[in-house]
Amino acid sequence: MYKHLKSLILIIPTLTIGIWEYVRHAFLLPYISMDLGNWLAPLLVYLVTMTLLRKLFALMEQLQEQLQRERAAKAALEEREKVASELHDGIAQSLFLLSVRVDRMEQSHAAPMGELYQSLRKTVHEVNDYVRQAIDGLRYPVVPQAQPWMESIQHLIADYRRDTGIAVHLEWELSEERMTVKEKVELYATLREALINVFKHAAASNVWIQGKDAIEPGTGWGCKITDDGQGFVSDPLSKKNGYGLKIIQDRAAKMGWTFALGRENGHTVLTVNKPDDAVFEPKGVSRAEGR
Repeated sequence: MYKHLKSLILIIPTLTIGIWEYVRHAFLLPYISMDLGNWLAPLLVYLVTMTLLRKLFALMEQLQEQLQRERAAKAALEEREKVASELHDGIAQSLFLLSVRVDRMEQSHAAPMGELYQSLRKTVHEVNDYVRQAIDGLRYPVVPQAQPWMESIQHLIADYRRDTGIAVHLEWELSEERMTVKEKVELYATLREALINVFKHAAASNVWIQGKDAIEPGTGWGCKITDDGQGFVSDPLSKKNGYGLKIIQDRAAKMGWTFALGRENGHTVLTVNKPDDAVFEPKGVSRAEGR
């Protein structure tokens, strides 16, 4: 396709001049003087160029941009795979061996089963889980490039329902056209992290996910995740082991989104909005830059 476009761009001006000169000398010579014909030749080439070649050039630019995006995506995937391999071969293997040794210590009763030991055991297993989740996230694209946006969201929810047994209720009215590719990737990752956080800490039975456009066209969108879990007593963002919510907090800050978290009518509500004029603004929720 690219070679054919290059050939057409080279041939069309030459072909235009050739056809014009033939028509002029064969049919128009008695009616058009030589000087007028010479002036009309570049004008005709210009008109043909503006009508035909501009479209060809635009098509070439689109193909070039698509090629660059594909190369960038391929390079990113290769880098993600490289980092995932390094994590797996280094940190993940060490953590796995450490967790095995801790389990053997418990089985052999060679170590005191006090509070400090239990805390160490819990920390080792949690860090091991976090690293393996990170590896999975690196090895597989956050949003599969071959899938439409809504299909990716639906697959995420279907997998989550199957793996956790938690019911997920989706109400999605957010237009894809309002989001850039980067925003889709980051919002998908935010939803995934929020769902994992609900499973790990909330002991919830239901999760409601809403996506909605702002009222004014082109002004933004909002996303709201609600669960019927146990909630929290103190500020969850201040906890040292609150990795999931801090990741969401940092992601929202980098993307320029507003973030709110709190309790409403006995439910935990997490909202992300773009821009500052919030689409979702839960009542009784303390705002934050990012559970």
